[in-house]
Amino acid sequence: MKKTLFAFSMITLLGFTAFALKPSGGYDIGDKAKPIKLKNVDGKMFNLSDLTDAKGFIVIFSCNHCPFVVAYEDRIIELNRKYAEKGYPVIAINPNDEKIEPGDSFDGMVKRAKEKGFTFPYLRDETQFYARQYGAARTPHVYVLEKEGKDVYVRYIGAIDNNTRDASAVTTRYVEDAVNELLDGKAVSNPRTKAIGCTIKWSRR
Repeated sequence: MKKTLFAFSMITLLGFTAFALKPSGGYDIGDKAKPIKLKNVDGKMFNLSDLTDAKGFIVIFSCNHCPFVVAYEDRIIELNRKYAEKGYPVIAINPNDEKIEPGDSFDGMVKRAKEKGFTFPYLRDETQFYARQYGAARTPHVYVLEKEGKDVYVRYIGAIDNNTRDASAVTTRYVEDAVNELLDGKAVSNPRTKAIGCTIKWSRR
């Protein structure tokens, strides 16, 4: 427990500032999102447009090493288990520069996906194009998208829930609330929260 708290403390002191150049712009609530096409950990190209039966998507900018992501991994797996069958699958994307964080290489992603038994796509955003397009700044950083016809719109941006360290102490499940409201045909009542996590490791080239 002490080691876990120390890791979170170090991330708070260092992780939020190192290479923390936030991309300008990015999507806002109600914006139309462009299709995502990236390499998945199975070695194949994944295209969001191919999921024609989906009602929307839970897009999570993630990585392998960040303690905040590690703390959420089981909850992310549970989100996919609960909502993929209802039409809102999880799509995880790793945008970190592996030259800055070697543990976030594609091979590292493949290894982590196998270790945790990921049941959702885990995509490599090697050029960081999609992280910048979305305006992601942290890992994890969540975007809930809703399909309307062939188009996809941003309905929620922010954190997964209100307690990173202790899943049993969560009192507000932001992503679940947003998806449940969309499934009920309602507008998302709390469409934006503050993403808490490690800064994305932006390329310096």
